Amino acid sequence: MSSKVRTAVRLNSDLLEALKERAKADKSSLNNYIEKLLYRDVGNIPNDTTKAAIEEARTKKLERIENLGEWIEKL
Repeated sequence: MSSKVRTAVRLNSDLLEALKERAKADKSSLNNYIEKLLYRDVGNIPNDTTKAAIEEARTKKLERIENLGEWIEKL
């Protein structure tokens, strides 16, 4: 699980006020609202469980599915 780290940023006061208004309208805290915007821009960062699953999928020999209908019938 990733941990949260406190950090300080300097923002233009007008920008900060606009962020506070948007966060309130979104029913979010300022911190959560800014974090949501940053994730939207940077992309979702996978957690440790997801990273492990991705690595496992990369190393497994996967069955090639030529006919989806036949493959589903086997299930």
